[in-house]
Amino acid sequence: MTGGAMDLLPAAPAAAAAEPEADEEADPPAADSPAPQVSEPRAPASSRMQMPPGNPLLLSLTLQELLARDAVQVELIPEKKGLFLKHVEYEVSSQRFKSCVYRRYNDFVVFHEMLLQKFPYRMVPALPPKRMLGADREFIEARRRALKRFINLVARHPPFSEDVVLKLFLSFSGPDVQNKLKECAQCVGDEFMNCKLAARAKDFLPADIQTQFAISRELIRNIYNSFHKLRDRAERMVSRAIDNAADLLIFGKELSALGSDTTPLPSWATLNSGTWGSLKQALKGLSVEFALLADKAAQQGKQEENDVVEKLNLFLDLLQSYKDLCERHEKGVLHKHQRALHKYSLMKRQLTSAAVQNREPESVEQLESRIVEQENVIQTMELRNYFSLYCLHQETQLVHVYLPLTSHILGAFVTSQIQGHKEMSKVWNDLQPKLQCLFAGPHGAPSPPRSPQDGLSPH
Repeated sequence: MTGGAMDLLPAAPAAAAAEPEADEEADPPAADSPAPQVSEPRAPASSRMQMPPGNPLLLSLTLQELLARDAVQVELIPEKKGLFLKHVEYEVSSQRFKSCVYRRYNDFVVFHEMLLQKFPYRMVPALPPKRMLGADREFIEARRRALKRFINLVARHPPFSEDVVLKLFLSFSGPDVQNKLKECAQCVGDEFMNCKLAARAKDFLPADIQTQFAISRELIRNIYNSFHKLRDRAERMVSRAIDNAADLLIFGKELSALGSDTTPLPSWATLNSGTWGSLKQALKGLSVEFALLADKAAQQGKQEENDVVEKLNLFLDLLQSYKDLCERHEKGVLHKHQRALHKYSLMKRQLTSAAVQNREPESVEQLESRIVEQENVIQTMELRNYFSLYCLHQETQLVHVYLPLTSHILGAFVTSQIQGHKEMSKVWNDLQPKLQCLFAGPHGAPSPPRSPQDGLSPH
């Protein structure tokens, strides 16, 4: 990682305390539940990840550095069987690893599961849903785009980008990549067990970390809501551009059909046969210009879909993964810690009751042993809770590193609008001289078109 960011290279699993399951039926702790006195945590094994100099909590990254980590392309390779699409495969190419591999959707699913298993306290983007019934091409294309956003967010994420699981997914070309991914993840514990800073995460956190967490969560929720609305409007503008292209094409075809009409003129209209013939000749060739206008409108819509809507979706995927991480923190390690405290409180009461009732020494010793074991569980939960907050602090910084993407999106939108209107304006200007015969005066001299009300006065 650049600067003072934490280097999270995979290492051999350390002998850290495992996370035993707390009592599933336990209720949340009472307000007066005593906090156990836990022993000072021992320093992790020296074989774990080495701590870089400086404050490891701070990320000294720019958006340009982040985007330069890798650029992954995901292209669709459909295989047809009969009349329907039965099997979809993706060509995944990484610029960083100079690799090109073939993956199915289920390969992405296993990769996603391994990321959550190894990095439960990080922003793991969600995968697009799997459609159980027959998928049409529109759905398959939308899922391809979503998979491309997912893998690029992962490939540029500082801890993920240095992990062997990512390299395996992007470069392993052998058979059965799913089992290879599972084998790789089984050999190593999660990030908490492999990070040298895990036992000292509390030392790097600011005193008001809980307040900062609440403020950051609210801010990012507001940013998400605004960007969601921006994305919806951008999609509507793209849809209108596509509809405008279709309308222009049909408009030109109808003019051409009118100019190609071979219906003979009635006798009472023969005096004006020359006029109608000139008009038909002019209308007949207009479909070419309107087809060009339609093509320009479609190009503008496509460009805005790729450069504006997709970038908005990428940022929304990142913000959604942050929201999911906040929920995992509250419903996961924090909730387990509370349950462990409650279970410890119950055990202490049982021990007090056993001492009062003069139970046999063996049962008392067993209860004391369980209490010591539960204290170790609580200690692990406390360390995991602080490490989770440590990671949340870094992930919040990562979201803010991505914020300048807003200027990229706006720049792409403005550029697309300027270029699109400029190109269409040129076609309209080229079209105008070809309409002069439509505005010819009584002696054949061209005259500018008049507004409808000019010739409708009763006088």
